[in-house]
Amino acid sequence: MKMKRKRIFRLTAAGILLLAVIYLSLPYYARQALVHWMPVIDDLETFSRDTVHCNPDNVWHWPLAENYNHHLLSPDDADYMDELETVAFLVIRHDSILFESYRNGWSDTQTSNIYSATKTIVGLLAGIALDEGHIRSLDDPVNAYIPDYTKGNQKKVTVRNLLTMSAGMDWDESYASLFSVTTHGYYGNDLYDLVTGLGVSEEPGVQYSYRSGETQLLAFVIEAATGKTLSRYAEEKLWKPMQTEHDAYWLLDKKGGDEKAFCCFHTTARDVARFARLMLRHGDWNGRRIVSEKYLNEALSPANYLKDQWGKSPLNYYGFQTWIMHYKDQTNPYMRGMLGQYVIAIPSLDAIVVRLGHKRSDVYERELTTDIIRYMDIAMKILDP
Repeated sequence: MKMKRKRIFRLTAAGILLLAVIYLSLPYYARQALVHWMPVIDDLETFSRDTVHCNPDNVWHWPLAENYNHHLLSPDDADYMDELETVAFLVIRHDSILFESYRNGWSDTQTSNIYSATKTIVGLLAGIALDEGHIRSLDDPVNAYIPDYTKGNQKKVTVRNLLTMSAGMDWDESYASLFSVTTHGYYGNDLYDLVTGLGVSEEPGVQYSYRSGETQLLAFVIEAATGKTLSRYAEEKLWKPMQTEHDAYWLLDKKGGDEKAFCCFHTTARDVARFARLMLRHGDWNGRRIVSEKYLNEALSPANYLKDQWGKSPLNYYGFQTWIMHYKDQTNPYMRGMLGQYVIAIPSLDAIVVRLGHKRSDVYERELTTDIIRYMDIAMKILDP
């Protein structure tokens, strides 16, 4: 019996040692992915971050509508929100909060990673850099700002290609694979080398294809053009001018490193709604011009000179790092992030819908997941009972 126990102990120890050797032989990003596993919206303490400061002496607060929270969700609607672990649901009309619900222990001061909704922020910063002359033309090649970006078809890629996700970058948009480039980008510590080192496998400017790496490269163009980090430029040109209530946070690939521009801006539901208000106001914020109307009009219109993701023409649901939703008779620009982070502007109703949460539907109707359609249905009951 004693010999048997010793043998089991030796085999167990050998197994643990083998697993440790395998783990230590993995690249840094893969080890981090194994430790943290799947992305979550409350990952603020998982990564290094930079603070995007608000100005506490100049805050604009959302007013509450006269009939604030008079609407009662139906049992089916409430159950649907809980099923997908919604943490925040806001409906705003004419600049006043009409409906506001925080669930699963969330609050109006708690920040969430908005994931790929962050891409729209990068698109807005590109427009501001263009307005200010830091970016001379959207048709400039990327290598006008990143001189080493000249390998093969890299030299053909323009700023406009990055904005419209048509640069043809060799990027695998896979969230489940341990060794995908997306996993590397999210958990790694070498974003600049990763993104600038990727080849361009398709002819730029022909077909839209969703690639997070193209947003990341766009961020590096903005930084090179302005001489400022993404966090500082966003703070100066967006966050403080929009009179936000709370500081935001941008996750970095390492301490003092680069912002994860394709995924990882942390903010509250009320503050992220301001981006939709900026869309509705055509780039104006309470009389201050933040981004030019000319740029924003193009950014919020489909890049219909491109083929869509199925190789058909024209593309009718994506502009400059911003989605366009066709819902019933509405055409609504919106921000969209993994796990169902949605910030929707409804121009025809002067309204905004924000949904943040832990899960989304995996069922698609063309480019839309079915959950966003359901949230719009719920919002319409609130906006037009």
